[in-house]
Amino acid sequence: MTTNKDTILFRLVGQLIKYFLLMLFGFAIAYVLSTALGALQIIPLLIAVLKMVFLPLGIILICLITIMVILESLR
Repeated sequence: MTTNKDTILFRLVGQLIKYFLLMLFGFAIAYVLSTALGALQIIPLLIAVLKMVFLPLGIILICLITIMVILESLR
C-alpha cells in the first residue's frame, strides 16, 4: 500500500495548471467559433482579456511552479 506523499503546494499547483489550461482551451474554442461564424467583433475583446487576465495569471502560475520545484527538490 502506498501513501500519498504529495504536498499541499504540489496538489494546488496541479489543480491551478489544470484549470488554467481549461480556460485557455475555452478561449481557443471561442476564438475559432467566432471566426468561423463571422462574429469578428468579439476577437479584439478576447485578445484584450488574454492580455489583461491570462498573462498575469500565467506569470503567477510559473512562479508557483518554480517555488514548488525548489521546495520538492529540497525535500
